[in-house]
Amino acid sequence: MSDDWDNNIADFEMPDPRLSRLDDLDDEERLIVDIEGFEGPLDVLLALSRTQKVDLKQISILELVKQYLEFVTKARALRLELAADYLVMAAWLAYLKSRLLLPEEESEDELSAEELAARLTHQLARLNAMRERAAILMSRNQMGRDVFARGAPEAVIITRYHTYELSMYELLKAYAEHRTREAVADIQIFKRNVYTLDQAIERLSDMLGLALDWTSLEQFLPSGIEDAQLIKSTKASMFSASLELAKMGRAELEQKQQFGPLFIRGRKRDPKEEEN
Repeated sequence: MSDDWDNNIADFEMPDPRLSRLDDLDDEERLIVDIEGFEGPLDVLLALSRTQKVDLKQISILELVKQYLEFVTKARALRLELAADYLVMAAWLAYLKSRLLLPEEESEDELSAEELAARLTHQLARLNAMRERAAILMSRNQMGRDVFARGAPEAVIITRYHTYELSMYELLKAYAEHRTREAVADIQIFKRNVYTLDQAIERLSDMLGLALDWTSLEQFLPSGIEDAQLIKSTKASMFSASLELAKMGRAELEQKQQFGPLFIRGRKRDPKEEEN
């Protein structure tokens, strides 16, 4: 019998959220408990047991069940839903007291009386929190009661603000690309007037046959050149040409002092070298 009762009652979760409606009941719809140790509504008894102001061990289960059955009989005539709410409360209260009265048995599958009482305390706290939140929600302005919608439609203006998160490199890159697209430059590369190395080698080779003695390299520069840039280019090309002819064995170079003038003369070839 005890095992069947434990198995049947183990699924109850007390308090049920529906119990929040019991505070709004009339006096004739409330279950008033009048037993030794307590007199008042049953839901108040649960609250007092949570705060230990009422010792459930001192309350008679028989008297509680008797008063409960009498009330349920009257509640059927009022509202069947009301009787169902009190059924959950009374069943859980009776089960909790029976567990407190019976000696504790070590079992891993069942909760102890202290654990059941702690669960009851936790769920009563949840019930109180739900009641407080419900009161806050109901106190807010409601559409159609406290606030009203406009009858005529109102044009809605949508304003969008764009924000960008860029690094300094990305910002400079975007600015450079923008400037490149807008400012397209017409680049023209003009051909420079230079005296080429091939021209210098050809001129120096022809003139070395006429000058067999040491002659300053500047004597071989072409005359009539007035452009300063072209004069620099001619000197550089003639100097490179002299080095190239010396490398080929067709000329000899001499410089008597550092940073002094460079002298050049044609080299007489040995007949044996010509045969080779």
